[in-house]
Formats: sequence, structure tokens, C-alpha cells
Amino acid sequence: MDANSLHDLYLKQLKDLYDAEQQLTKALPRLAKAAASEHLRSAFEEHLEKTRGHAARLEKIFACIGDAAKAEKCKGMEGLISESGEIIDRNFAEDVKDAALIAAAQRIEHYEIAGYKTVRSYANRLGDKDAAALLDQTLKEEKEADEMLNRIAEQITMDPGASRPQNESARPAGESSGKQPAA
Repeated sequence: MDANSLHDLYLKQLKDLYDAEQQLTKALPRLAKAAASEHLRSAFEEHLEKTRGHAARLEKIFACIGDAAKAEKCKGMEGLISESGEIIDRNFAEDVKDAALIAAAQRIEHYEIAGYKTVRSYANRLGDKDAAALLDQTLKEEKEADEMLNRIAEQITMDPGASRPQNESARPAGESSGKQPAA
């Protein structure tokens, strides 16, 4: 679909977000299953329910503007979910895996936040206040999810130096290795 007007671009972006939400609906159960922390697992499960609501809001917007709720492949979300799958498949210590899952999930949240901010702006420019209000509600929920992930990340109990390599770059500033600097 080519975009020849703001309205066309708006529809294109809505369809992209719709696909992103559908992809995320399939990915979140896998993220939840991979989480060691019960708190993180719950956050992923709770966000799954919110994500279903986000897709339903998009469907409502499509219905109000007289367009079919049709997904258009979101390659950005596909890439982010692929990266999270790589984390799931790696052999990390549980707390490290949880930290990596949070990082991946926050990248996803930031991607969604950017998308929803954009389409909310388009809805406002096009005078569709009802759609803008629905998009704003989703945007707030995405920001809340990001903040929750931040709080969980700060609570992960992990020894920050446990797996740190003992090499030159790991030495505190000013500590010498005993080697003479090259001339």
C-alpha cells in the first residue's frame, strides 16, 4: 500500500501496529515461560492480556474509520521478537537470562511507544479525537509496562561481578597489571 496522504500513512502505520501486537501476542507466552523470576513471569502474562486489549482497540479504530482490521507485516517487531528468541535459546544463568529478557522486552516496549506516539499524532492531525484517545490509552499502558520492567530489573538479585572477566578492561581505574606500557 503506497501512502499518498497522511490518512494513507496513518492506515499503513495502524496496520503495522496491528501486526506488531499480533506477533507480540504469540511471543509473550514464550517470554513468560523462559522467565525464572515469578515477578517477571507475571509481568509478561499481565502484558499479554494488555496486548490483546491493544489489538482490540486497533480493531475498534479500523471499524470507526471504515477500514478492515488487516495486519501489514511489521518487520521491526519481527526482528525484536527474533532477538528475544535468541536470548531464550541461550544457556544463561537464570538471573542473567531474566536481565536479558527484560532488556529485550524493553526494546519491544520502546518500539511500541514510538509507534503509538506517531499514530496518535496522526489521529490528532486528522481530527479523529476518538482514535487519538484510544491510542493514548494504549500508549499509557505501554509506558507503564516499560516502567514495570525497569522496577523488576532493579530488583534482580545478581552478583554484578560474578561472571566478569579478569582482564585489563575489568580492572578498576588506576590499578596496574604490572606490565609496562608500550613505548
